[in-house]
Amino acid sequence: MNSGGGFGLGLGFGLTPTAVIQVTNLSSAVTSEQMRTLFSFLGEIEELRLYPPDNAPLAFSSKVCYVKFRDPSSVGVAQHLTNTVFIDRALIVVPCAEGCRFSLMDDGNCFTVYKFT
Repeated sequence: MNSGGGFGLGLGFGLTPTAVIQVTNLSSAVTSEQMRTLFSFLGEIEELRLYPPDNAPLAFSSKVCYVKFRDPSSVGVAQHLTNTVFIDRALIVVPCAEGCRFSLMDDGNCFTVYKFT
């Protein structure tokens, strides 16, 4: 737990706690409503984005989801869902840096998540 009262990326890299998680290895059948239901048990959700979205015209083999919680301490709890089988795949839940998350959601481009400035 960090001084802000929440779990975060306090690994000595100068990163601040985050309220955002990235969930990967999602079944292509998963919906944003299912993700909201799953993660709402861990804390209040401010924003949730699923890529590709529910109404995507093309089929994809997997999806990725970003969840922003109101309280950063929910991130630490959410990480405990890693390796939980949801539909037909084991979830991978990791904290996501806030700056990357905003460029991802504003641009709608999943590849910008790895862009560090």
